[in-house]
Order: sequence, then C-alpha cells, then structure tokens
Amino acid sequence: MKLIDEQALLDMTLGSTILGSGGGGDPHVGMLLARDAIRKHGPVPLVDLEEVPDDANIVFIAGIGAPGVLIEKLPRAAEYERVLQELERFTGQRYDYVCPAEAGGLNAVTPFACAAPSGVPVIDADGMGRAFPKLEMVTPTLYGGKATPFVMLDEHGNTMFAETATNAWAEDYARAGVLASGANAAMALYPMTGAEAKQRLVRGALTTASDIGRAIREAREQHVNPVQAVLDQQDGVLLFTGKVQSVQRQNKDGWTIGEATMVGLDAFEGQEFVMYFQNENLAATRNGEFVATTPDLIMAMELDSGEPIPSEVIRYGYRVAVIGLPADAHWRTPAGVEISGPRRFGYDTDFRAVEEIAG
Repeated sequence: MKLIDEQALLDMTLGSTILGSGGGGDPHVGMLLARDAIRKHGPVPLVDLEEVPDDANIVFIAGIGAPGVLIEKLPRAAEYERVLQELERFTGQRYDYVCPAEAGGLNAVTPFACAAPSGVPVIDADGMGRAFPKLEMVTPTLYGGKATPFVMLDEHGNTMFAETATNAWAEDYARAGVLASGANAAMALYPMTGAEAKQRLVRGALTTASDIGRAIREAREQHVNPVQAVLDQQDGVLLFTGKVQSVQRQNKDGWTIGEATMVGLDAFEGQEFVMYFQNENLAATRNGEFVATTPDLIMAMELDSGEPIPSEVIRYGYRVAVIGLPADAHWRTPAGVEISGPRRFGYDTDFRAVEEIAG
C-alpha cells in the first residue's frame, strides 16, 4: 500500500493521458477534482490487488460523456463525492474499495475524488489498461462480469439506477441518460468481489500510468527525447512524425467523433497519415494502409515536449509524433478482439499487433 498525495497525482495524470489513447476525457480536469479532494481529506491509500481480501466488495468509479463537451462544461466534485453512497443506498451493500474503470484519461484519477471523502482505498488496477468509448468494453465483460447494478449522477440532481440484461444494454441506457443530461455524468458500476477482481482486472494499471508520466518528466529534465523515453519503456512503435493538416470533429450521440490528417516530417516526408477517433483513437492509416488499430493504443504526442494530445484538443498546425503501444494481453485474445477490435467499430480490417505491422 502507498499513499497518493498531490505530487504523486501529477505523474499519474500525465501518464494516464498516454493510456487514454486520445480519449477518456481531459486528465487535468480529473486531477483538479482529485487534488481538491486530497487537500480536504488527506492522501488516499493505493493498494495492490493482492492486498484485497477475496470477499471484499469493489466497484468501478468513472465519468461518462463526450470529451469534447468536458472541456467546455467541467465535471463537478459533488457527483463523485456522492456516487458511491448512492449505489450503497440502492443496493443496500457496502463497498470496501473503489477502482478506475479505465486507467486512461480523466477516469484514471476521478476515483480519488470519490475515495477521499468516502474513506475507502483505491485499487491499483483497472478494467481496460487504456480507455475505450463504451462501458461494456472492460475486462470483466470477458469473464462474465456484469455492469449493473449501476448508478449514474448528473449535475442537475438526477440519479439513474439500472439493472440490465447485458452490458451492452447498460451502455445503451447509460448513453441515453448522459445524452439527456448534457453528456457529462459520474457513475459507479461493475460491482465485484476481491476474488473476481483478481481474475478480471488489469493489474498495476495506475502504477503503469505513473511510470509513463515519470518517464516523460525525467526526459524533459534531462533534455532527452520524451517520445523515445515512452517508446523504450513501454515497448512501443513510432508510427509517424508529421504536422496536423486538418481535423474533422463533432460531438455526436454522446461521443466526440472525427479524424485528424497529417503530412510527414523527417523520415516520413511526402507521406500522409490519418488518425480516426471515437473519443479514443481507434485506427490509423499511413498512405492508405492500416498501421495500427484498436485494441492497441494510438496516441499523438507533441514532437518536442512529448505532451500527449487528446482527440478533443488536436488541431491544425500541431507538430506531432504518433506512437502505438501494445494493448494488455486480455484484449489480444479472440474474445478481447471480438469486443474491442477494429471490426467492432466498423473498420474493414482484422486486428494485427502494432509491433507486427511495424516489422
């Protein structure tokens, strides 16, 4: 067990932007919520899964909505302070630990905004090892885990409690609800035991985020290439370096959807690269050929500073390096690819590991 204080949040937040693969919401916003909660209530324990009793009760804490909306309408702490208690009120069940549904983006750190006032630890794990745009796309789904009962709170004082037949239905009801409320809400979902969590979750996901953030920070301090530091640490692949030529983006049906087109620089001079996103970056082509797809991670970083650039922020003129990182092993199984692979999002290609495509 270790304590997460304000300083520890900074590396975790920076690294979670990479794991967000372009989505998950602005981690800086989540960091502000978590930092405020820690200032009020003190540092939050972060525990390894092996420290969690098998009969403990655990639940994911997450925000839901469109990242493009969150930069204009910031989430409030009030919903994260109440969301666990509301689930306990509906279910009559006490929860001993909270855990991020995704270690990428805003949702990596918002559980701390819930844990601090609730007096419970956060588990060093998540249900993705990255971020995905739909709530059924978590590793518990691969093992029969259920998204419900869940509770969703919005800024208007509305509370939705649901029990659904499938996790896909849970996504449909939650998406309809968050769309009605303005594409921004807090959720507690996927109740599970400690034994189930040990089988189903991506272990050490928040430590991975902190490691990536520290690699970027230290590279900057040492005046070496932060993009290369991340590639070396995470066994990643450089997919492209270039300048953003155009961005098409819209907030539609509760998601931020679009594509960014780039022209090559340096070794990629004369080439074209397109990155497609639905909240998260889901596929990328170079000169018309797929070079990376979900479930592997695709992330644009500012060429000089290594600052990660989310899909709702990328714009004309950015000079970027686009990297590909291997997805967690859960997602590279046939069942994982069926749930989260490129064909699930309508791309006419099979999944191939990013390192294999790169040769």
